[in-house]
This record gives sequence, C-alpha cells and structure tokens, in this order.
Amino acid sequence: IEEGFRQARGILLELAALGLPTATEILDPIVPQYLADMISWASIGARTAASQVHRQMASGFSMPIGFKNSVGGDLGIAIEGIKAARNPHAFLGITHDGRTGIATTRGNQYGHLVLRGGVYGPNYQSEYVAYAEVLLKKSNIQNGIVVDCSHANCHKDFRRQPVVFGEVLQQVLEGNQSICGMMIESFLEEGCQPLKQPKTDLRYGVSITDPCLGWNDTAELIRRLAKEMKSRH
Repeated sequence: IEEGFRQARGILLELAALGLPTATEILDPIVPQYLADMISWASIGARTAASQVHRQMASGFSMPIGFKNSVGGDLGIAIEGIKAARNPHAFLGITHDGRTGIATTRGNQYGHLVLRGGVYGPNYQSEYVAYAEVLLKKSNIQNGIVVDCSHANCHKDFRRQPVVFGEVLQQVLEGNQSICGMMIESFLEEGCQPLKQPKTDLRYGVSITDPCLGWNDTAELIRRLAKEMKSRH
C-alpha cells in the first residue's frame, strides 16, 4: 500500500505536468489526503453514496463530485448525497501531517448525479434521463448528469460500452442539455485478470478489477465524440 501511494502520486504528478485532467472514485476517507490535490473530478460509488462519512468528505473536496445511483437503481440516495455534500460539515479526519484532527468544510456546490443502472437494468436511455432531470429539479440541483457506460448500463458486458456511449451521445446531439459527461471502464488491454502471486505472472496492461475496453477502442470513442461535438457547433 505504501509503495502504491508513491506510484499513484508519481503518475498523477506526471499527468498534471501534461495538463491532463484526472478522475477517480473515492473509496475511503484516508486516501484523499494523499492524492486529492491532483484529482480534477471524483465520484462516490453506488455502494457508498448513502454513507454519511463519504457525504461529509465530499463536502470538503475542491473538485466536482459525482454521486452514483445505488446498486438497486435508486436515484434518491445519490440525490440526498448531493444535497448533504452541499452543506458545511465538521468531522474527524487526517491532518496534512498525518495526525487525527477535526475537519471543517464549506460544502461542495458541484455535486451531480451519475447514472450507472441498477438491478432492474440500464438507466441511460432518454426516458430515464428525463426522469432524473425531474427529480433533480425538485431538489433544486442544477448541475449536469454523467452517464456511466459500464456496470449495469452495459449489463456488465464491457464490450457493450460503445453501444451505450453511442446512444448517450445521440441524446446530446439531439439537444439534451443535462448530460455533461460519460464514463467508460478502460485500460491498456481489454478484459481483466485475477490478481496473482507472483506478480510476474500478471499480464501487463490488463485490469485486475473490472473488465475494461482496450486502448484502441477507447481512442476510437474519444475521436468519435470529438468529431460529433465539433460538427454540432
């Protein structure tokens, strides 16, 4: 873990030098103190969106934070998380010198919803986006919606991510004003592999967590997005 922190921060420093924005999912309340200054966008996952600790933590982030809908597909949990994170909080945290201290936050006004599907299926289609817009308006949340093209939205088949990507892009091209971003699970090589010991048995560039699109497919999607959005304007 210690070496992982060094490597992660080293990579983030290199990306910052390139001027490339970075994003990550915040899993626990300790890691952000080591990495958050290098992160441009962060998310709170489907399994932690209801966590008071994560909501308090999100209120102190200096970057926009996306709350994913629950694994069950409930949007209300994420919306309540966004509302909670908008307010100031005080809680126990880690100081810059690694000690336990009291953290006070001003609230994060840039919380937004991430649609990732649920146990009953995807929620990236236009009717689900419209429903999300209604709920957000009722809660006076004016920030955009990010669509996760993976997880339940692709029926957990990573190869379907380009299909979801294309359908969401079409909504934007047809005039949707709420969708402000899309997420894909991507790595150097497609697929995934179990974490093995010794590490020399691992295949380079293949995910050890969720299955991912390979780099070539990812680059193709990014080029397509750039071309379509350019033509839109």
